[in-house]
Amino acid sequence: MSLDVTLYRKITKDVEFVFTSNITHNLGEMAKKAGIYEALWRPYQLKPDFKTKKFNNYDEEYDFELKQEIRASEIIPLLEKGLKDLKARPDYFKQFNSSNGWGTYKHFVPFVEEYLNACKEYPDALIEVSR
Repeated sequence: MSLDVTLYRKITKDVEFVFTSNITHNLGEMAKKAGIYEALWRPYQLKPDFKTKKFNNYDEEYDFELKQEIRASEIIPLLEKGLKDLKARPDYFKQFNSSNGWGTYKHFVPFVEEYLNACKEYPDALIEVSR
């Protein structure tokens, strides 16, 4: 299983996909330690309304997620900060490499860099995440 991220733009009735990538869920812990888990896996949780909502079950939270429009520009500051930390402390983050080799620092950093670059190139693009 993997995390799939897509940036797309709505152009009248058409949709233009401008970026897509994926990475293993095994990197979730590394993302948490870098402070970018929500930006990557659950960007809807960054919305101010999320913190004030009380969900009775997963379906209610999922319904909330589906109603959110998250723009690439909203996660750029978090990705920049997280990437800076990842690059500043490689030895620290490498301890969170997956023991089976599926999900390592050397793959995660380029993923974050590419995603960040796409967000900067298309700041008004909408984010779609599939977990």
